[in-house]
Amino acid sequence: MEIRAYAAGIVEATTLDGKLAAPPEGLTDVEPGYPIRYAEPMRPDGLEIVLGGAVKVPPAESMHDPAQRVRILHALANHELQAVELFAWALLAFPETPPAFRRGCLAILAEEQAHCGLYLERLEAHGAAFGDLPVNGHFWNKIGDIHTPLQFVCTFGLTFENANLDFAQEHIDAAATAGDDETAGVLQHVHRDEVRHVAFAWHWLREFKAPGDDDWETYLRSVAAPHGPWRARGARFDRDAREAAGLDPDFIDRLQATPPTAPGGSRR
Repeated sequence: MEIRAYAAGIVEATTLDGKLAAPPEGLTDVEPGYPIRYAEPMRPDGLEIVLGGAVKVPPAESMHDPAQRVRILHALANHELQAVELFAWALLAFPETPPAFRRGCLAILAEEQAHCGLYLERLEAHGAAFGDLPVNGHFWNKIGDIHTPLQFVCTFGLTFENANLDFAQEHIDAAATAGDDETAGVLQHVHRDEVRHVAFAWHWLREFKAPGDDDWETYLRSVAAPHGPWRARGARFDRDAREAAGLDPDFIDRLQATPPTAPGGSRR
C-alpha cells in the first residue's frame, strides 16, 4: 500500500477502528501523487465535529471531579484524533516534501493514534465512551490558512504541540492531585512524545526556511493567523521540555517572554 492511500483512508474513515488503524508494514511512497486538501474529515457516528463554541472543556483543575475528568479526557481524545487526521492531511497536501519529512509525519500519526487509544482506555475506566459528548474541530478549523509545509510545522508542531508541553504538565499535576495515578501516567507518556513532536517541527522549520533567515521571525511569519507565540505556551512555562526538544535558547527566551494571551487579552 502507498502512504497516499493509507492517509486518505484515515481522513475518510467512518469508523473509529478505521481512524486508529496503525500504518501497516511495508508502506511505500513511490507515487505521492498530486496535492489533495481535504476541508474536513469524515467521522464516525457520534463523533461529528460540532461547529461554533458549543463544546466547552473544563480547566485542568477540574480533574478532582470525576464527571469533569471525563469531559477533559473526552476532549483530549478528540485532540488526538484530530492530530491523527491532520498528519494524514499533511501527507496528502504536501506530496512534494522530502521522504524524511513524510516518514516523520507517518511516525507521529501512529503515536497520535496510540495516545487516542490510551485516552479511550481511561474513559472506559471511568464508565464513559468516546462519543458520549460532542466534539469540536478546533485544529481542523486552521487548515484553510495552511498552504505550505513550513506553515504546517509552525502552526501544529511549534504552536499547538508546543503549547501542550505546558498543558500536559498542568493535567499531569491535576490528575495526580486528584489521586488518579493511571490518568497521570497516560498524560506523562503523551508529554514525553510531545517533546519529540516539537523536535520534529523544529528540525523542519530549519530545513524549510530560507538560508540565513532568523528562526523566530520565520515562525512569526509562518504561523497561521490569528495564532502566534501566545498560543504556543501555557501559563506555566516548561522550559526544560523545550530544551529537551532542541529548540534554540534564543527562541525559547523569546517564547518565554511572550505573555500567554493574544493581543486584546484572548487566550485563543
